[in-house]
Amino acid sequence: MNRVLIISLLLIAMLPLSAHGQQPNAAKTKALAENVVKIIGGDKAKLRAYCQISSLSNSTIEAIQEKNNEKAEELFERIDELEKQLGPEYHTLFNALYDADPNSKDTQEIFSMLDRLDESCPH
Repeated sequence: MNRVLIISLLLIAMLPLSAHGQQPNAAKTKALAENVVKIIGGDKAKLRAYCQISSLSNSTIEAIQEKNNEKAEELFERIDELEKQLGPEYHTLFNALYDADPNSKDTQEIFSMLDRLDESCPH
């Protein structure tokens, strides 16, 4: 799974929610990521929703590559429904990641934290 591409898709879907122009505080964002991983990893229903989002994100990528906009839109809507189950911390984290440098050491550490959740998903 290409985590950067999936995160990019999730961020695009959440664009209207994002607060543009603010640089995230790296320490706060990392603490938030740790909390999100703890919350989702400790709740079977939330972990299942997170894993479904990952799976649907892959399908969304395929739909976009196939230029199947209708299918991509349906998948984005389903992802949005699942994201609501993950709680406000999840949305706050991805809003912060929207403004973060994806190549920075801090952001890469956050991606590593999220990888732990990905590893919990059935493949």
